[in-house]
Amino acid sequence: MALFPVQGIVEGDFVVVLVPVDDTDLMTVVAEKIAYHGIGKRVAAQDRPFKVRWNGTVLADDSTIATTGCAPMDVLEVVYA
Repeated sequence: MALFPVQGIVEGDFVVVLVPVDDTDLMTVVAEKIAYHGIGKRVAAQDRPFKVRWNGTVLADDSTIATTGCAPMDVLEVVYA
Protein backbone atom coordinates (compact mmCIF):
# COMPACT_ATOMS: atom_id res chain seq x y z
CA MET A 1 0.00 0.00 0.00
CA ALA A 2 1.57 3.22 -1.18
CA LEU A 3 0.22 6.63 -2.01
CA PHE A 4 0.11 7.23 -5.73
CA PRO A 5 -0.52 10.70 -7.20
CA VAL A 6 -2.83 10.95 -10.21
CA GLN A 7 -4.42 13.84 -12.01
CA GLY A 8 -8.18 13.43 -12.07
CA ILE A 9 -11.03 15.08 -13.90
CA VAL A 10 -14.75 14.39 -14.13
CA GLU A 11 -16.21 14.30 -17.64
CA GLY A 12 -17.80 17.69 -18.28
CA ASP A 13 -15.58 19.49 -15.75
CA PHE A 14 -12.80 21.92 -16.61
CA VAL A 15 -10.69 21.52 -13.48
CA VAL A 16 -7.99 18.87 -13.24
CA VAL A 17 -7.15 18.01 -9.63
CA LEU A 18 -4.23 16.24 -8.03
CA VAL A 19 -5.61 13.25 -6.14
CA PRO A 20 -3.57 10.91 -3.92
CA VAL A 21 -4.89 7.37 -4.26
CA ASP A 22 -3.55 4.12 -2.91
CA ASP A 23 -1.91 1.82 -5.43
CA THR A 24 -4.18 -1.01 -4.22
CA ASP A 25 -7.45 0.97 -4.45
CA LEU A 26 -10.01 -0.57 -6.77
CA MET A 27 -11.11 1.64 -9.66
CA THR A 28 -14.48 2.11 -7.97
CA VAL A 29 -12.66 3.74 -5.03
CA VAL A 30 -10.40 5.77 -7.33
CA ALA A 31 -13.49 7.04 -9.17
CA GLU A 32 -15.11 8.13 -5.90
CA LYS A 33 -11.95 9.93 -4.77
CA ILE A 34 -11.72 11.85 -8.04
CA ALA A 35 -15.48 12.49 -8.31
CA TYR A 36 -15.54 14.04 -4.83
CA HIS A 37 -13.77 17.11 -6.22
CA GLY A 38 -16.17 17.81 -9.11
CA ILE A 39 -19.56 16.14 -8.68
CA GLY A 40 -22.06 18.50 -7.11
CA LYS A 41 -19.64 21.41 -7.46
CA ARG A 42 -19.16 21.97 -11.20
CA VAL A 43 -20.77 18.82 -12.61
CA ALA A 44 -24.33 17.71 -11.83
CA ALA A 45 -24.78 14.43 -10.01
CA GLN A 46 -26.47 11.61 -11.90
CA ASP A 47 -27.99 8.38 -10.67
CA ARG A 48 -25.52 6.20 -12.56
CA PRO A 49 -22.28 4.46 -11.51
CA PHE A 50 -18.84 5.93 -12.13
CA LYS A 51 -16.19 4.41 -14.38
CA VAL A 52 -12.54 5.40 -14.78
CA ARG A 53 -11.17 6.06 -18.25
CA TRP A 54 -7.43 6.15 -18.91
CA ASN A 55 -5.92 6.77 -22.35
CA GLY A 56 -9.33 6.28 -23.93
CA THR A 57 -9.94 2.90 -22.28
CA VAL A 58 -12.51 2.30 -19.55
CA LEU A 59 -10.77 0.38 -16.77
CA ALA A 60 -12.35 -2.63 -15.07
CA ASP A 61 -13.95 -1.86 -11.70
CA ASP A 62 -11.91 -4.58 -9.98
CA SER A 63 -8.54 -3.44 -11.34
CA THR A 64 -6.09 -1.37 -9.31
CA ILE A 65 -3.56 1.30 -10.17
CA ALA A 66 -0.86 -1.32 -9.74
CA THR A 67 -2.46 -3.71 -12.24
CA THR A 68 -3.37 -1.15 -14.92
CA GLY A 69 0.11 0.17 -15.58
CA CYS A 70 -0.76 3.79 -14.80
CA ALA A 71 2.22 5.99 -14.04
CA PRO A 72 2.34 8.69 -11.37
CA MET A 73 0.65 11.90 -12.55
CA ASP A 74 -1.27 10.18 -15.37
CA VAL A 75 -4.67 11.72 -16.07
CA LEU A 76 -7.65 9.57 -15.07
CA GLU A 77 -11.10 10.67 -16.18
CA VAL A 78 -14.26 9.75 -14.29
CA VAL A 79 -17.23 9.13 -16.55
CA TYR A 80 -20.78 7.96 -15.92
CA ALA A 81 -21.53 4.42 -17.13
